Amino acid sequence: MARTGFTSVPTSRAGMAALAAQAIPQRDGGQGIPTRPLGGTGEQVSILCLGGAHLGRAAKDDGEAQAIRLAHAAVDNGVTFWDNAWAYHDGYAEEFMGKALKGRREKVFLMTKNSGRDEKFARQCLEDSLRRMQTDYIDLWQFHEINYDNDPDWVFERGGLRVAIEAQKAGKVRHIGFTGHKHPGIHLKMLGKGYQWASSQMPINPMDHFYRSFQKEVVPICLAKGVGVIGMKCLGGGPRQGEIPTTTKVTAEMCVRWALSLPVSSIVRGYLTMEQLDADVEIARGFAPLSEEDRGEIMALAAPEAGDGRHEHFKSTQRYDDPIYRKMHGFEA
Repeated sequence: MARTGFTSVPTSRAGMAALAAQAIPQRDGGQGIPTRPLGGTGEQVSILCLGGAHLGRAAKDDGEAQAIRLAHAAVDNGVTFWDNAWAYHDGYAEEFMGKALKGRREKVFLMTKNSGRDEKFARQCLEDSLRRMQTDYIDLWQFHEINYDNDPDWVFERGGLRVAIEAQKAGKVRHIGFTGHKHPGIHLKMLGKGYQWASSQMPINPMDHFYRSFQKEVVPICLAKGVGVIGMKCLGGGPRQGEIPTTTKVTAEMCVRWALSLPVSSIVRGYLTMEQLDADVEIARGFAPLSEEDRGEIMALAAPEAGDGRHEHFKSTQRYDDPIYRKMHGFEA
């Protein structure tokens, strides 16, 4: 990474170094992109995960044929972990992914997310997702957007988890996890419920280091419990490629390298173009974690604007909550 001339770094540099020292061992995935273990599941997943929401948007904006070429290029380059959610584009994202998966299902570790908290809705989400994606099983089924303080209680008390466990026993779901982007305390509540989750998905980016930090508060607990960490929102609310629009001058490449240098199993990345995919593939091939010097430089660049959450509105506002969850909790959708 090119030097920028910054030499002073925040006092939390030592804490970052300690966390980075717990890097998860990776292996050659056989297609150029390394793989890492997904917690204690025994599964290996590519360190880049193809984001289903952006893929669905690419299909809508540029046509399905172009988006299928993008999805197939991801697999051909070793990006074999695919992400989706029942709620994305009112189901279109899963339906399109079903088309993209044809002839490649066995090459892909397929994850989608469940919007249900109660038994009836969770079961509906499962059957819809299987039908839309034209598959008999989902490799990783995650409870989506555990963003409200009572979501963990609802998942356990209203039957959602029971449906997931039944689906796992029936072979429709292989592993069960959860996601969220609001507050580390909600993740910790979910992790403290006594169930052995396969994975936990959360914001991982340089800004997060300074504000409601999942990487400092949640990642160590996941590692201790054998829960695979999946990073998302890796650009901290910035653009999909290029420089984050702040005076910090933290670039997209810095953000991706930062996230991959932490003890995560994979990071979900959204691509609208082949150029965006190629940029991440170049970073991921033979990836080596950032040096302590590089980590310190990025922290110094991010620190001036990171502490108040101005670049992570998904934590402090409902703007990024899907309308289905706002409505579920009695807020205006």
